[in-house]
Amino acid sequence: MIRVTSLEHRFVRSVPREIEPGILYVSMEYATALHSCCCGCGEQVVTPFTQTDWKMTYDGASVSLTPSIGNWQLPCRSHYFIRHGHVIEAEPWSAAQVKAEQRRDKAAKSRFYGQQAACNSDSDNSNHSPGTGRATSVQHGSGTWWSSVVAWLKGK
Repeated sequence: MIRVTSLEHRFVRSVPREIEPGILYVSMEYATALHSCCCGCGEQVVTPFTQTDWKMTYDGASVSLTPSIGNWQLPCRSHYFIRHGHVIEAEPWSAAQVKAEQRRDKAAKSRFYGQQAACNSDSDNSNHSPGTGRATSVQHGSGTWWSSVVAWLKGK
């Protein structure tokens, strides 16, 4: 059951110490959004923006995330869409549906990052700039892209 029915977006550089329910924290620098689960359980939900994860759309007034948010690893197992700042409850998924999606996701990442790695290891890769696909191996500052996201989540 969804308790939070709308999310106000806030563009931030780092995550505040207290995550407020009803707020979608968006970091363009770290290509990630974070919010408190809309079921009201209080768990933090992280949605990275990559070629194989979520896409964020900002229309000047509200934020949408695609695809849906399926919190299958959380006890609540909530499932919802975020469209123009509104939270829309989605049908629960069976264990078989979750496993099928996890297989699809793993295959998509393998295809994308495999192609990205092949592109980056080409001897003539002058037309390919590092980080065009936001692969986890892309350097950002002194660490990887993922370590930067972790630091952002910790508020550093």
